[in-house]
Amino acid sequence: MALHHCRSGEVARLGTLDDPATRTAALARNASFEAVHLVVRAGESIAPHQVAGSMTLYCIAGHVRFEGGSPAELRTGDWLFLEPGARHAVEAVADSSLLLTILFDESDKRQAPDGAA
Repeated sequence: MALHHCRSGEVARLGTLDDPATRTAALARNASFEAVHLVVRAGESIAPHQVAGSMTLYCIAGHVRFEGGSPAELRTGDWLFLEPGARHAVEAVADSSLLLTILFDESDKRQAPDGAA
């Protein structure tokens, strides 16, 4: 099933954590950039993995433990940057809403896998 990605100028409603229907959603993707609204509920985790591009993770709300970078925990308002290929994992301490961005470097554009995150 293909994920919906916003077109230029399209508004995406991300939803709030108090709404149980709010889920992870792909926001936008092109050859050099990807954005995902990542929702991880308390007790859920994302297994260790890596992505081809430079990555940022902004904690909109909540609290997650993060393996593979510093700080070891992200809370509301915290922002994290990782170099391409850095192995990492996420575990939600509380319901959490995160904005994930991936910037595919020039050399990585050929390698960007579908659904990388």
